[in-house]
Amino acid sequence: FEITAMGAANADLQTAIPHELAKAGLTVLHETVSSRQSSAGRFVSVSLSFKADSRAEYEAAHNALRAHPEIKWTI
Repeated sequence: FEITAMGAANADLQTAIPHELAKAGLTVLHETVSSRQSSAGRFVSVSLSFKADSRAEYEAAHNALRAHPEIKWTI
């Protein structure tokens, strides 16, 4: 599955997002991590793929990221 999370550009989300997903017990496909800054440079979106064997694991990924104080949205 792929997930995208957005937050402040200065929050080092490229490192935090894979870490949070791994901490939640999910397998992160590190070679898929990519990021994109907003036009004003205040925000960044980070996308990556991970393995999930069930809907519960997919939802756990979103919940883990939404619990992080620097992450504002996930899609």
